[in-house]
Amino acid sequence: MSKFQDTLIRLSRETAEAQIPEDRLAKNAVFIKTLVSSLKTHTSFAYPFDSLKNVSVVKSPDNAFRIFSWFVRINESYRFFGAIQMATKDGSLQLFPLIDGTDNISDVNIITNNKNWYGARYYEIVPVQNGKQPYYVLLGWKGNNEKTTKKVMDVLSFEKNEPILGKTVFEGTKSGNAKNRVVFEYNKLNSMTLTLDRTVNMIVFDHLAPFSDDLVGNYEYYASDLSFDAYKIANGKLKLIENIELKNDPNQMDDFYIDPKDKTTKAVKKL
Repeated sequence: MSKFQDTLIRLSRETAEAQIPEDRLAKNAVFIKTLVSSLKTHTSFAYPFDSLKNVSVVKSPDNAFRIFSWFVRINESYRFFGAIQMATKDGSLQLFPLIDGTDNISDVNIITNNKNWYGARYYEIVPVQNGKQPYYVLLGWKGNNEKTTKKVMDVLSFEKNEPILGKTVFEGTKSGNAKNRVVFEYNKLNSMTLTLDRTVNMIVFDHLAPFSDDLVGNYEYYASDLSFDAYKIANGKLKLIENIELKNDPNQMDDFYIDPKDKTTKAVKKL
C-alpha cells in the first residue's frame, strides 16, 4: 500500500502543478484510476493514506465508512472529486464514486445522491443518532470563485445500502422551513469557523454579516461579525441557536481578523 501511496502523491502533485486545466484533468483521471486500484487491495480500509496531503481522507467516528475528497482548480472555479469507501466484514471493496453535479444543481436544498453530488472537500464527519440508523453531517470547504468562498453542511444517509445526500434535519431557520443542506458564502479574503464543539454537542460557526446594510445578499461583502451561531444536536435533529456564547482560548491569528464593518479593511484585533 505504501507504493500505491507514493504513486498517488506524485500524481496529485503533477495534477496541481499542471499549467492548463485540460492537463490537470488528464492527470487527475490517472490519479482516480490509481486510487481505485489501491482501494481494491484487500483490507485497504485500514490503510490511512495520511501522507496524501492534497486529498482529504475522513473516517466516520463509528468506522462505518470514510470519504476521500479533493478538488481540481479550473481557472477561477473548482471541480470536486471523491468517493465513499465502506467498511466490509471480509475486507472487500465497496466504493461509491462522488460525481460533482454542482453546475446542474439550481436549488442547493434538493436531496441528491452520489451521482449528483454538491461537491466539497470534507474535513469533519459528525454522526447523529436517529433511531436505529444514524445519519452523518458532513462539514466541507467548497471554494467558489475569485470573489467568494463557500462552506457546506451536507447530510449523508444510507437507504437500501445506497448513499443519499441531503436530509430535512436543519431546523430553526428564519423562513420556518427545515433545510436539507446549509451553504455559507462569504468574502474570499476572510475565514470562517465551522466545526463540532463536543463540549456542548453543537456544530458552531461564525455568524456572517454584510459590511453594511445596503450590501445584504451580496456575499462578496460578507464576513464574520465576531458573534457565533450553532446547530444543537438533539432528538435526531439540528436546531439553530443564534448568538451563542463561546469561551475560546486566545489565538495568534486573532490579530489578523478583518471586521466586516470596518470600511478601511485594515486588520483589527478581536476583543
